[in-house]
Amino acid sequence: MDGDDLGSVTSRERDKLPPISGAPGRKAKPPLPTPGSLINTLHHRQLQLRDADMPTAPLDLKHVCELPPIGSLARPKQRATIDTLPPEVKAPFPCDPVIPLRTKTTKDFLKEMERAALLGDWREVRDFYLTTFDSFIELNAAFKREANASFDTTEDSGLDAKFVNAVYDSLLQTPQDIQKSVLKGIINSLLREWKGPRTKDDLRAYFILVQNPQYSSTSTYVIYAHLLRQMAALSEADHHFLVHWLKKLPGQRFRQPVERLLQFISTRLFPAEPDEVPPASKCSWWIPSATKVLALFNAANSVSSPPVMPFADFYNLTLEHIDFMEEYRTWQHYGNSSRFSFCQFPFILSAALKKAIIQKDSEQQMISRARQSLVSKVSRRQRVDMNLLFLNIRVRRAQLLADSLDELSRKRCDLKKKLRVTFVGEAGLDMGGLTKEWFLLLVRRIFHEDYGMFTYIKESRCHWFSGWKGDNNYSEFQLIGTLMGLAVYNSIALDIHFPLYCYRKLLTPPTDPCDQNALVGMATATLDDMRQIMPELAHGLQELLNFDGNVEEDMCLTFQVSQEELGVVKLYNLKPGGDKIPVTKHNRKAASSGGSGDAGVRQSSAGHERSAESCALQRIWQERRHHQDFLGRGAVIPRGSSKEAASLCNRKRPCPRGGDGRPQLQNLQAGRAHRLAPRVAHLFQPDLLAPVSQQEGAQT
Repeated sequence: MDGDDLGSVTSRERDKLPPISGAPGRKAKPPLPTPGSLINTLHHRQLQLRDADMPTAPLDLKHVCELPPIGSLARPKQRATIDTLPPEVKAPFPCDPVIPLRTKTTKDFLKEMERAALLGDWREVRDFYLTTFDSFIELNAAFKREANASFDTTEDSGLDAKFVNAVYDSLLQTPQDIQKSVLKGIINSLLREWKGPRTKDDLRAYFILVQNPQYSSTSTYVIYAHLLRQMAALSEADHHFLVHWLKKLPGQRFRQPVERLLQFISTRLFPAEPDEVPPASKCSWWIPSATKVLALFNAANSVSSPPVMPFADFYNLTLEHIDFMEEYRTWQHYGNSSRFSFCQFPFILSAALKKAIIQKDSEQQMISRARQSLVSKVSRRQRVDMNLLFLNIRVRRAQLLADSLDELSRKRCDLKKKLRVTFVGEAGLDMGGLTKEWFLLLVRRIFHEDYGMFTYIKESRCHWFSGWKGDNNYSEFQLIGTLMGLAVYNSIALDIHFPLYCYRKLLTPPTDPCDQNALVGMATATLDDMRQIMPELAHGLQELLNFDGNVEEDMCLTFQVSQEELGVVKLYNLKPGGDKIPVTKHNRKAASSGGSGDAGVRQSSAGHERSAESCALQRIWQERRHHQDFLGRGAVIPRGSSKEAASLCNRKRPCPRGGDGRPQLQNLQAGRAHRLAPRVAHLFQPDLLAPVSQQEGAQT
């Protein structure tokens, strides 16, 4: 049908319609077009515009009715939305998937494995592995103790650990096609996209997959890397759950994924073959992801009591062969931002590597400080003396302590320069030997028992603070703090044996406080700490706590202790009026902690304002006010609250002292002296917080 016939039919249909009459006195409104006529009219006009340039016959206009304008009276088309639809039309929103029920137990699975190995028919085992590892839902269905239970606590992952171990132990004994099907299922699970936060079932799936023993092979590293990437990208709350679930793993089950992660990092850094792993440019995220997941295991190990494995087992010795100073400079410049550096994760750095870092950092600071002094002299047009490049210490052997104290007090601003020692009246150029001799003589003099500052306990083979140095002059203890800082800064090993509790005080808090008035060095001591120093005393106090009889009548103890000072036994009250307060079954816990909750040894008389223990450690913190980079900026250690509960086991004899025979850290440098260099302090915390048994044999 052409355009003329269509227009003629439309006109005849409209002529048949009755006229619409308006109200009296009003002009009749033009008739409204029907939808069909409106569409036909629009089509007709399109044809007219298309054929405007073509010769056509004249139209018969007498049969064409006048049409109303388009748009003014035409009703807008209404768009349907989800809110306007009736309830029966609306589709339900997707809810959490329902985990299917699986009834197979560990016993059933092991029977299937035995039957398959005996008959060579692996179909049932293949179907089980293919179904179980196909998705996160199937993993939960197979290993969750109750399929649709929540198990949303950190204390219980809700998994059948025995079943998980049996499945993984049997996996490597299956044919290669079954192992490949498991890897294929893991790929499918990891490639699925999730929107929104992960559910606890997803966390359980990650917890199961990270224990897969197949990741020991480099052929699976691509799959392993994607798993680690997704685990590292989880939220902090999800990591919290994983950490507490990981610490529940038995020792060997915990160690295996840690070793696989360390091997993964080492292989990525130094592959045996060039084609063994993808190019580093295409997988730069492998090492950061693996290190972050390894940090979860380290955190789980740290919160476990006792630790699941020694902290030294987290060291990656391969990192000693990389440019660690470049890593250190990256960390200094970018901090803990998105730029990855191994220095952000100090638990992975070995003690030797940390020692090398602090030595290199000290050397750079020495050069920088010497350059600043030289430029300052030249800019003021002053004569340049080569001595200004060093921290020059001139002492007399006869007055070694007094001269050393005076020199260090006068030259605080030069403590970050290279140390150079000169003995008055002796010719010689210090190339390192005189410095070591100076430290050796000072330490021998200060730590000798006749000098009265420290006591060497033979049983525990460590030094402790003497209690009779009570002339209110703590300059010698301040000298000890400065000496320790200088020794670490100049890479000098000191023959000093302090118990672990001293280092723990230096690590409290573990990071430098911004507030200079913040309390520092307030580590809470326990009987275990005292057992490292005076095991016999700690044993007696433990017996006091465990005594079932009448404590007051049978032991006749009070809150007063005795202290032998230069052959004279003196008495001190642990609390006001302590000599009149008997130790009973109800207050014996306070008695065994020295009456203050800090079970250290009180090393001062009643009139002392501060303990010697606090004063020596205080000096380290005081120096930080003068040297931001060397000793940092920090607060003074407040008055210590530790008291000696020495003669609670026997009031008539001096404090019993003994040892457990375990070797202690040799010096602050052996403990990495974390506090003495705030910029590298972050690196050394795991070493100092490790138990003594883990520190034995550590190379200093």
